[in-house]
Amino acid sequence: MKCPVCYYEDTKVIDSRVASDGLSIRRRRECLKCGFRFSTYEGVEILDLNIVKRDSRKEAYSREKLIKGLRKALEKRSITDDSFKKLVNSIERDLQAMRKNEITSSQIGQLVMKYLKRVDQVAYIRYASVYESFKDAQTFRRELNKLLKNKKGKKK
Repeated sequence: MKCPVCYYEDTKVIDSRVASDGLSIRRRRECLKCGFRFSTYEGVEILDLNIVKRDSRKEAYSREKLIKGLRKALEKRSITDDSFKKLVNSIERDLQAMRKNEITSSQIGQLVMKYLKRVDQVAYIRYASVYESFKDAQTFRRELNKLLKNKKGKKK
């Protein structure tokens, strides 16, 4: 790994620990040339997963796209960094558990909505309104009513 300061090719690992999310490793490193210390994180990566889009195009899975969509849905909502990382990891864990090389964008959308519904209902509605392409306020109201009905049913 290159040093981020002097770009020297060789660094040594000083310390390794499980990160606060419990799903990645935090490594403390030191440059062997300039002595600069920095941290890196090692996490699980989904490999060889293709997404089949609605128009039948295929593209490689992108963690960045998932994060971007979740961030947009959760914008200005109170969610900790740890909770956000756990949300992303839970979605990716379920994707890996499917043990498929191809998955539809619809399946990913349904999975994201399942988790958002548990984490933040406002974010769920935001995501669903875009993902399900709500055509009008009536569609929005129907989805909101379903959400409220399910919440009332669980309290009893």
